[in-house]
Parts: sequence; C-alpha cells; structure tokens
Amino acid sequence: MRHSFAFHPAARLSAIAFAIALIPAVQAQTARPSDVDVALPAVDVVGSTGPATRAPGERAAITLQPKALPASVQQINQDDIASTNVGRDISNLFRRVPGVLANNIDQGDTGNGFRMRGFATQGTHGADTAVYVDGVPQNIPSSQGGAGHGPVFLEWLNAEMIDHIDVIKGPISALYGDQNRAGAVDIRTRDGASATPSSISVSAERYGLRRTSLVLSNRIADIDSLLVADVYRNEGYRYASRTDRDSFSWKLSTAHEGARYSLRVTRYVSDFEAGGYLLLPQIEAGLDPRSTQANNPGFGSARRTSIVFNRAPAEGEAGWHASGYAESLARTRAITANATQHTVGVDDRDIFGARVFHNTTLGKAALALGAELRKDRGIAYRQMYVNRVPSTNFVNSQDLDLLTYGVFAQGQWKATDSVKLSAGARYDRFDYDIANLKLPAASTAYSKGVFTPKLGASWTVIPQLELFANVAEGMRSPSAEQISSSGATGPLGAAGGVISQVAPSKVRSYDLGFTASPASGWTVSGAGYYILNSDEIVGQADGSFKSVGDTTRKGVELEARWRATPATSVYASLGRILQAKVNNPAANAGAKLSIPATQFKAGAQHRMRLGSGQLTLNADAYLISDIPYYVGTPTTQERTMPLYTRYDLRGTYDWGQTQLSVYASFQPQRHGTEIAYGSAAGLMVSPVPRSTFGATLRYFF
Repeated sequence: MRHSFAFHPAARLSAIAFAIALIPAVQAQTARPSDVDVALPAVDVVGSTGPATRAPGERAAITLQPKALPASVQQINQDDIASTNVGRDISNLFRRVPGVLANNIDQGDTGNGFRMRGFATQGTHGADTAVYVDGVPQNIPSSQGGAGHGPVFLEWLNAEMIDHIDVIKGPISALYGDQNRAGAVDIRTRDGASATPSSISVSAERYGLRRTSLVLSNRIADIDSLLVADVYRNEGYRYASRTDRDSFSWKLSTAHEGARYSLRVTRYVSDFEAGGYLLLPQIEAGLDPRSTQANNPGFGSARRTSIVFNRAPAEGEAGWHASGYAESLARTRAITANATQHTVGVDDRDIFGARVFHNTTLGKAALALGAELRKDRGIAYRQMYVNRVPSTNFVNSQDLDLLTYGVFAQGQWKATDSVKLSAGARYDRFDYDIANLKLPAASTAYSKGVFTPKLGASWTVIPQLELFANVAEGMRSPSAEQISSSGATGPLGAAGGVISQVAPSKVRSYDLGFTASPASGWTVSGAGYYILNSDEIVGQADGSFKSVGDTTRKGVELEARWRATPATSVYASLGRILQAKVNNPAANAGAKLSIPATQFKAGAQHRMRLGSGQLTLNADAYLISDIPYYVGTPTTQERTMPLYTRYDLRGTYDWGQTQLSVYASFQPQRHGTEIAYGSAAGLMVSPVPRSTFGATLRYFF
C-alpha cells in the first residue's frame, strides 16, 4: 500500500521560480561587505550569539527569542556556519556547542545523531531532542527507514539555506512538543534579496566528495525570492560507500499589512550504499578498516517533497504566528545482517500539520497561547532480503494513521528590574490507529494525553552577573511498535500479538546556571542539570511494554570565551556527565548508558587584511572520552570505547566577489570513531579516516 501525493502544482511552481530567478533585470543588487570595503570589521567570537557571548541580563528581556529563556541557549549564526568544516555532514554545524555530540553515522542518509544532556545513545539518530525547521517538526515517529522512534533527517538541508539555529538545553520551552526531553533545536531558513547574496560554488574533498551549489536571490516587485540548488556526490572513505544527493529549495517572502509571509517548496532525492560496521577486535588483528561489513554493503534511498507556509509579525513579536506544511516522505534503508541478508526498513508517509499561536505583550509581561496539530499517514515496515531479493519474512509491518495535537502557553513577567519569571505548559494528545499487517490481532487504536509544565526564573544580580534556574517536564510519544508489538521475525498475517497501552514517556529536568562577564572581553557561563525519567518505556519478557521511572542523568557544562582583540577570539568548553544510568536494569544487562562522560571543545578565530582581501583563520579541537559499553553473554562486561579527538583547520580568503576556503580535519587516535555500539562479540565501529582535506571556491554575484 502506498500513500502519497504528487505535488504536480509544486513542480510547476518550482520551474516558474527557476525561470524568474534567472532574470537578470530583476536580480537583487546585494553587496557583500568585502565588495565595498575590505577594512577589517569588528570580529565576533566564534558562536558569537550563544549564551556565553551575550551580555548578562538579556534573559531579562520580554521576548519570544530563545535567548530570553531561563536556560542554556546557543545560537549558531551565518558567520559560524561560514567558518565551520561542514564537509559531508550538516551535523558538523553543532560541533562548537557545549555538551552537544552531533554526527551522522556515516551509513548513507540515515539520520543525524544529535545528542545532549545524556540522551539519545548511539543508533537513535536525534531522538529525544525536538528539532524544528521553520516551525515544522523533523522527528519522524515510528520510523523504519531510518532507525528507531523519532529520528531526525536533516540531510536535505545545506548550509546555504540556513539563517540561524537555536539550541535550547532542557525541555524549558513550551513551543516544542514531541521528543522534547533533552531540549529543542530550532532552525530557520534564509530569505532572499537583502538577506542573502546570489552565488555559485564548487567543492572537492578527499575520498571523492564533489559538490556544486547555486544560490539565486532576487526581489520581484514586493516579493523576495531565494532559490537554492545543490548537487552532492560522495564516494566515501569505505570501499563500498557512496552517497548521491540532489536538492532544490525555492522560498518566496513578502510583507503585507503588518505581517511577513513566506512559502517554501523543497525537493530532495538521495541514493546511497553503506559500508556497515566492523568488529573492533578484527580491525586490531589486521582487518582493513575500509572494508565492507560481511562483504555485503547496505543500501538505500530517500525522496522528500515539502511545502511550508509561514506567517509572523513584520515588526516586533506581538500578534499571530503560524506555520502550515504538507510533506511526502519515502525512505528505504537496507542494513547488513550477514553475507547474504539485509534487514530493509521502509517508510512511505504523508505528513500534514500546522502550528499557530498569538503573542500578547503588556508592558513588563507577555503571554503566548497556541495550538499544534500533525497528521502522519502511511506504512512502516522492516523486511528480510536474501541476496537482495525480498523474502516473505518481516520484522514488523504496520499501516499507520497517527494524529498528534495539543495546546500550549508560555508567559513572562518582569517582577522587578532585575528579576524575570517564566512559566509554560503543554497538553499533547496522541490518537493513533495502527493496523498491524504482520500480527493482525495486535491492531489497535491508541488515545492518551500528557501534560508538561515548565517554570523558571532569571536574576541579573549585577550588570556583570546573571543567574537562572528552571524546572521543566518534557515528553516523548510511544512508538507504534511499543503499542502494537510484532513478535519474532516471520510472515505477514501470522497469529498472536501483544497490545500495550503505555503512557507517553516523561522526564523532569532541573537546571541551575549563570552567565558572567568578569573582565573586558571575557564571558563565562555554566550550568548544572539533574534529569529524572519518570515514565521510561521498557520492554518485558512477554513482548509487552510498560512505563517505569528507570533512568537518571546528572551533569555540568562550562564555557569561557575571550575576545583578545577586535580581530582575535578564543573559546573553550567542558561538558561532564556525572551520571547516566538505568536505575533498575534488566537482568543480564549493564546499568550505564552509552554516553560520553567527557566532552572538551576549544578553538580560535583570527581575521586579518591580506593584500586587497581579507583572510579568516579558524582552528577547532574536539575530544570525547569515557564512553561505556558492554560485551559478552550476558552483556554485563563493561568496557570503554577508544578516545576520539578531532582537529579542524580552516582558512577563508575573501577578495572582491570571490571567496576561497581551504580546510582540513585530523583524527590522530588509532581506531578512534564517534560511530560505535557494543555487542556481545565486542565493539562494532564504523571507521573514519585519520585525515581529510578539501577546498571550496565561491563566486558572489
């Protein structure tokens, strides 16, 4: 069964947009700073708008911007994006954010492993962090074409499309719903005309990466047009590893009667092969790390088409905010099982939804009231292939009709000039209709709701010191497999089946932190957190699932930034997870979660005039260590994954309308990788190269 819509009108609109964007007579005359004057500008610290670089007291502002939340928030802006080695993976944009571990698992287009606050162990591909792009949730519930429940697929994005990203630690914001247990990521795309210059770029990187991007930015009457087309070809480090991507995005924006409206159409096509995982003891014994798992590479494809509408006040934040979207998503991922078999996961989904809220500001107080709805209709299954031919055996197969809706409120009140109180709440409801094609007796309807309150305060003690604290609840919906289980691998239409009416999984998070400016040019920030899982969903011996409070996370994050001169800045951060454990582990299983106990990040940026142009130099260091995992039968023998370090170097030279970037990444640790998981036989790893280097040439017009 296939549920899809063709988007024929959207295809015609896209063709018209491409023709309009090429009309030179209406091209926006967007000048880059280096086109006009190469005098050295004031240089912000890398990640300059994050919590550690803003002046204390900004949380006291009455605004919907994430920086006003009583929480750790970091913004990644266009300067940060331009100075980052993105290369093969959009997740690299998050590498400078304290306490965040973000990487693609290097198995084709299989989701982005965004992890923070001790959540989302390897293989969950971004679950437990609510990710939104232009108000559209990106977590895919009950996915089989990726991995697990709530993965995030951001491969359709490219750096040229992104205006800024807000990373919100903890579930403190009521504006974000399902999967908001570790926090939220809010990504906003660029507009055209004055916001984005037109450009064309070509990139090449070691191990066969080639990329071409075209950005056409125009203003047509009162409408800003931004078209971004990207062609990506990657041969990969592993021998049987290839990813081909083509993406196209067209966004129209205009202001009318006090509001800003935009309409974006996006099309994404991807095909890939994947090298799979290798057993670390075999690599240590001499196996070529570029080998393919079982000499039988995985494979897959993705097709994604989206239409997104946005409305926001043209000036200020008071008034109506709205997002509406329709999306077709088809994904296939074949995971190597052995020398002859693959487990092939498929998602074929149509997704519709909307979010609307009204923000009212009254002097020293503000209140946002809103509602959100999402409809997800389609099939999700995992089937066994033998010699790349479908067999009659399925791991699971479900026809899904998932309706999620809820209401939310978020308020702020400036009680005094130095103290601001914040409060929020959400009520979300999940109404599911699950047709279990493998075990029809387990087909069921599901209807449950969950309430998550949030409360926080910020206090500007003195102009140079700000304190904040919050307690908030976040939640995650149950997966379709947890509600309607599929038993052992077998044919469709088999007898039996178990139904579990589990409640959505909730966490309660406590934060206490500060931001300080102890001296001129310095900003220091830190936070401590304690998170209790009050309703984690756990499988039982009979195939059913139940909710139990069974995990605890504790940790601290510290960051310091120094603007040594107007042209030179440095940063360093430490994320330390003090505890991440299962309070009541299952029999024959370890208690520790496979989360890095230590993350260290540091870097520097320097800008200087060189000839008639400007040179920007960036250096970043990244370390993760103390990641526990278990081996053996039973899996109770504790081990620690190898240390992983990475060093990024980048030089960018702007001269007139031309920009040249040369970059390199080094990983000197033997057998070091971010991509690994424990198994009974030992640590399974996806090897990464010891060094890569590349270059990008861009011309602005």
